[in-house]
Amino acid sequence: MAVETPVCEFGWRPPHFTLPGTDGQRHTLGSIAGERGTLAMFICNHCPYVLAVLDRILRDARDLQAMGIGVAAICSNDAGAYPADSFPKMQEMAARHGFPFPYLHDAGQSVARSWGAACTPDFFGFDAGLGLQYRGRLDASRKEAAPVGTRRDLYEAMRQVAETGHGPEAQIPSMGCSIKWREPA
Repeated sequence: MAVETPVCEFGWRPPHFTLPGTDGQRHTLGSIAGERGTLAMFICNHCPYVLAVLDRILRDARDLQAMGIGVAAICSNDAGAYPADSFPKMQEMAARHGFPFPYLHDAGQSVARSWGAACTPDFFGFDAGLGLQYRGRLDASRKEAAPVGTRRDLYEAMRQVAETGHGPEAQIPSMGCSIKWREPA
């Protein structure tokens, strides 16, 4: 079932975290932060919405990193119910696609819950002080990639954040697969 992200709560500050990355390192919110902003995205290996735009996510991440924006991706899905989202499969995906950012495993789902992550992909764009400035879509893609030349909403918003410290007033929600929550014990 497709889910949309909520409206951006400008200035919201995310809870900090320490998570293992597919690169063998442990990462914190502070260690991924960039001097001009930070993009944290909730993705996973199996979601058709993510897979349809993965090349665009990687392109935009590289372009944003070149501007001084820190980037990381987090997978919070229940790997017991969705083995394609297991940590070893995350490592394979990051290596196969040459992720230019840390790909973090939120096995306990505490980061997704505390951040209010709704779907994959779910983009959280922060200013240099880690105040939320963007909670919108990558572009007009859904389960299929939008046509080449489509406006790069995420990239343009984060460029604005890097240049001005503020995200755009008008933001279109991201849409994707719901986070796959673990059943309560």
